[in-house]
Amino acid sequence: MSRRMSAGVRARCVLAACALAGSVPCVAADDYPSRPIRLVVGFTAGGPTDIPARFLADRLSGSLGRQVVVENKPGAGASIAANDVMSRPREGYDLLLCTYFDSVNTLMYRSLHYKLPDLVGISLIARYAYAVAAANSLPAKTFPELIAYTKQYPDRVNYAQLGIASTQNLLARRLEKLTGMTMTAIPYKGSSEATQAIVAGQNHLYIGPPLGIVPLYRAGQLNVLAVTGDERLPAIPEVPTLKESGIPLVAYAWLGVCAGAGTPQPVVDLLNSRIVAIVNSPEYRALIEKSGSVALSSTPQEFRKVIQETADDAAPIIRELGIQLD
Repeated sequence: MSRRMSAGVRARCVLAACALAGSVPCVAADDYPSRPIRLVVGFTAGGPTDIPARFLADRLSGSLGRQVVVENKPGAGASIAANDVMSRPREGYDLLLCTYFDSVNTLMYRSLHYKLPDLVGISLIARYAYAVAAANSLPAKTFPELIAYTKQYPDRVNYAQLGIASTQNLLARRLEKLTGMTMTAIPYKGSSEATQAIVAGQNHLYIGPPLGIVPLYRAGQLNVLAVTGDERLPAIPEVPTLKESGIPLVAYAWLGVCAGAGTPQPVVDLLNSRIVAIVNSPEYRALIEKSGSVALSSTPQEFRKVIQETADDAAPIIRELGIQLD
């Protein structure tokens, strides 16, 4: 017998060793991927999370030589999608387009199929400040005017939220506390649905990603009262920050690709290298940055820190508001 082991024999030996080692998923790096990959999105199609996910899936399909399919599973503050991915075998074939929600939900929901350590960040893909979108029918055209209007008419102003643990809800609650405003939350399944309600005048406010809001603002279909970053967005430099409007609140959000803990490290490393290359491409940057977001990649270790810091930052707010769900 030759001393040089064939690739197939090596792969069988690796798999056999994994079987003896227990239930931890194990695949040979040379064999991955051997079948299509799912990229699950916790929001509706066509929204600011879905758009970069589909771009990424298309480019990953070409890079990996296997189809990467986007599946939208909206609802319950994106926890339906995360529960789905985390309940599958952790072999790199079920990925999550993860967001701020997935960290915060571990603090909010008792019935999740995962805990914070189960989230393995492969790479960040974007970072953005929020835009405070307002219906054109709303009499208030600036944030100070909104504060005054809600105090004068406390039962008239509604805002869109994507779940009780959503950024939209938590930021709105923080704004109420900081300013003395009173507003009513109206739930929606996804950002696209919420934004269209603002355009139609069926709702008044939505604090959302600029990718879905800035094009509608430029088209005159809604107003933007403020942005939540430290600085104005280059895409809409005429819109002030909340800080400039006298509100001491700064907030950012992120998008990334996650897997479940136990996914083989060679698979995580391979996916990271391919995703980072796509995020750094001129085409992806043009898609993301034209509407005020920032294309951003990371190592898995850097992303792990972001996931933990997101939960740490949200924990005192959730305790203060007393929000916990089954």
